Parts: sequence; C-alpha cells; structure tokens
Amino acid sequence: MVFGVEKTVVEGVEFDEDEQLLIGHVRPTAGARSRCGICDRRCRGYDSGQGRRRWRSLDLGIIRAVLEADAPRVRCRIHGVVVAAVPWARHGAGHTYCFDDQVAWLAVQTSKTATSALMRVSWRTVGSIITRVAADAIRRTDRFANLRRIGIDEISYKKGHRFLTLVVDHDTGRLIWAAPGRDEATLEAFFDALGEARCAAITQVSADAADWIAKVVADKAPNAVRCADPFHVVRWATKALDEERRRAWNIARGAVHQRRAGRATGAAAAISRARYALWKNPEDLTVNQAAKLAWIAKTDPRLHRAYLLKEGLRQVFVFKGEHGKHALHKWLSWASRSRIPAFVDLARRIRIHRPSIHATLEHNLSNGLIESMNTKIRLLTRIAFGFHTAHPLIALAMLAHGGYRPALPGRTTR
Repeated sequence: MVFGVEKTVVEGVEFDEDEQLLIGHVRPTAGARSRCGICDRRCRGYDSGQGRRRWRSLDLGIIRAVLEADAPRVRCRIHGVVVAAVPWARHGAGHTYCFDDQVAWLAVQTSKTATSALMRVSWRTVGSIITRVAADAIRRTDRFANLRRIGIDEISYKKGHRFLTLVVDHDTGRLIWAAPGRDEATLEAFFDALGEARCAAITQVSADAADWIAKVVADKAPNAVRCADPFHVVRWATKALDEERRRAWNIARGAVHQRRAGRATGAAAAISRARYALWKNPEDLTVNQAAKLAWIAKTDPRLHRAYLLKEGLRQVFVFKGEHGKHALHKWLSWASRSRIPAFVDLARRIRIHRPSIHATLEHNLSNGLIESMNTKIRLLTRIAFGFHTAHPLIALAMLAHGGYRPALPGRTTR
C-alpha cells in the first residue's frame, strides 16, 4: 500500500544512498502476468525483453521512489510482439498510475510550472502525462452516447493563426471533442468518429455563420437543424451601426468633401465619443451615455435610426418563437427601406441565413455554452503559460471540462 499498487507482489525494498532513491522490487501477481500491454489479453511469452526497468512512483516524503521489475515481451495475436502489461503503470509509460493521476489532477487545478516543480518532472513530461491520462479516460467511456444537440466553434490557442475546433454537448454541458484546425477536413473528422448512425440522430447544431461549418453539417448530419448564434447575428448589426457612425463622423469633421480632413472637434468629437453608448444595450447605459444618445437623436436622425435598427434586431431574439419570427419579418422590411446602405446589405445577408435564424428562435439554442467553454480553455492556456503543441491542451481541456476530471490517488470521490 505504500507504493499504491494492486495485483503486485513486493519482493523487497532498498534505499540507494548515492541517488537518494527508494527502490521497490516488484513483480505482477500470477493472474496479471503474460498479458498484452495494449489489449490486456493473455498471450504467450516471447522473450525477457531488455532487462529490468524502473517506473517513477509518488515520492515518500522528500525521497523519490521508483518501482523496479522485469519487462518481458509477449506475442499478441492482434498487436504482435509487445512489452507485457504491468498492473502498476500504463503501457509505454515511465510512471505509475498513481503518479500519472496525481500529475493530471494538479494540472487541472494549477499551472503546469507549479505541477512540474512539485512533482519534479519536466514541463514537457507534464504535457505527455495529461495526454496519456486523458486518452486512457476517453477510451474507457463512450463520450458520444445519446448525443442530440451540439455546438460547434473555433478558438485561437496560439499566435500564428493556430486554432482548435471544439464541439460541446448542449444537454450535458461538456466538451466532447476537440482537434487542431478550423476547416472542413477537421470538422469532418469529428463526424467520421461519430459514425453514420449517430450523425443521423443529431437534431440541432448551433454555430456561427461560417460556411465551412454549414457545409459539413449539411453533408454529415442531414437530419440536424442548424441554429444561428444570436450573438453573431446581432454583432453583424453592431458592425453595420459602426460603419454608419464612421460615416457620420467623417461628415462632421469634413472628410467627405475636403481633400484633407480637419481634426475631430465639436460634433465630430461627440460622435466619436458616443461609440460605446451606441454599442451598449439600453438597460446598461449610464446617465452620461443616455445623454449622448439623446443628443444623437436630435442632431443626426439617420445615425439614431441605425441605432434603433440594431436594437430592433436584438429584440427579435428577446421575443423568440413565432413572435420573434414575426418581428424578424418586420425588421427585414424596415431595414430594406431604411436607405442606410450598411443595413440594406445586412438585410440581404440575414435573408440568406433566415432558415437558421428561424431555427434559433424556435429551439432557443445559442452558442453561449461553447463561448463559455472557449473562455475556460483560454484560462487553462494562460495558467499553463502556453503549450508547445495542441494535443496537451486538448487533453487538459477534456480532463477539466469533458467529464474526465481525475481524482487524487487514495481518495474516494463523492
């Protein structure tokens, strides 16, 4: 029990004064011998391997500890000649189960630098361990079981346009899949892993208006209804409003009819400073920002009309259901006749995505959950001070937010 091992016979313990290392000489019990290291099937012995090996175990106080045992090879009918499985460590690992699990627990709870310092392992070793523990946990469960409603989005995890594609389950709130890249081939890999039968069982998919997502969902999940994310649709209107604000600002400072525009003073400066008042929701305005909007309503009716159009589109998603669909129809008519080019173009764009917006209003599904997941993954990246590759980050995200959070060795979870 000192080494935290099962199905193991401890033959002896010695202390190496030179290395300041506690060495436990062990061997598997009879029932745990001669098994394939990959599939754990009973196999015939092949040879004695390359002699005795050591596995790093949890420290005993301030003393490092290792397990030492023979590492024979077996011949598996499926995997060929492989090193025999041992009951105290994962196949191919140089650390025991307890050591791996404690490192994974610490990586979820704290930074990789603190974990590597406490456990006396390198930065890259922490990444390898969490990748191994996550793969083992995922292999033991069916993460795609009962999958019906999913959200899809991408997140930047590193400089140089490095992205991850994420998929969450709206019913459980868990991250179920992630992979580096943000293109059709990346997303197709998720649906290929899901399988044709489970793809057909998906009923709703929430995502932004990215064409690569829409195309893959239409091809791979033909029974799914795609729901446009309300936040992204309203953001289109905010961008159109900002385009109109810049037009009003340029007119006020003389940048439309003059070769060289003057400095932004007077009305131009007031319009520039009203940007956040135009962006914010009415219920969140400060007294000063409400006064700026009132001034715009008197001095620039066209800009104020653009603000009302933005708020009108936001209100569509507040209504939801049939009321929301009716409000969207009225809004499209209003925007098309507004004679504000940015909103006329926006009305054309929304008509293209009208079916997915109607689905959002009907099913009340948004990308809020996956945007929250993006924030949590960014926090993991900041705490860990970055990752050399995407795979340790994906493994850590699955451990923290995929339902595979490890328990500390020797503790029972409730």
